[in-house]
Amino acid sequence: MQLIDSFTKADKKRVLLSFAGVFGMGFFLSFLVMCDLGTDPCTFMNRSISSRIGLSFGNWQLLLNSVMFLIVLLLKRRLIGWGTLFNMILVGYYVDFFTWIWRNNIADHIFTDAPSRWAIFLLALLFFMISAAVYINADTGVAPYDGIPIILSDAVTSHLPQIPKTAIRICWDGLAIIIGILFGGVPIVGIILMALFLGPLITLVGKKLKPLLSGESNRRKA
Repeated sequence: MQLIDSFTKADKKRVLLSFAGVFGMGFFLSFLVMCDLGTDPCTFMNRSISSRIGLSFGNWQLLLNSVMFLIVLLLKRRLIGWGTLFNMILVGYYVDFFTWIWRNNIADHIFTDAPSRWAIFLLALLFFMISAAVYINADTGVAPYDGIPIILSDAVTSHLPQIPKTAIRICWDGLAIIIGILFGGVPIVGIILMALFLGPLITLVGKKLKPLLSGESNRRKA
């Protein structure tokens, strides 16, 4: 009920931006999967596990997200919003759906020949990160995968304030990469580029969206 009530009062622009960001993430992530030059740590881990155990990427991601969602719900419910549900349910299935479309309608060599492969990869990576930045700046709840390191950071820094929260997030992503490797995945350049440029893009997109969302923020403060 609380989530439904909050939705009725939430600014529609934020919800629409969140949904659009999630759609873009799934859409462009499907191209990254086809190019096979690397993704974000969460996708890398989940693709490695799903391939090993024989589940579709969307089904496995929803299953794992559901477990992490319950943890976030129990320990830090304020992190959950409609964006949380959009992310945990839709991204994996968008990837499965669009990957199926590309495999049945685009020649394989487009994703394997060096010039076209790298061009598609770099463009898809850029727009995936922009989509992720839009989703994050919409501020309608965090993905379950992102909620866990926030909970860990708050717990650790309350006892060891000298440990930066960014270090905990890096360790969390590092753990995801290690798990992906253990399940047979091979981390490639995409993970490195994501780590280098996602943060600055989040800040840049946030500045661009601020005028659009400032009115809603002012109403919240009133």
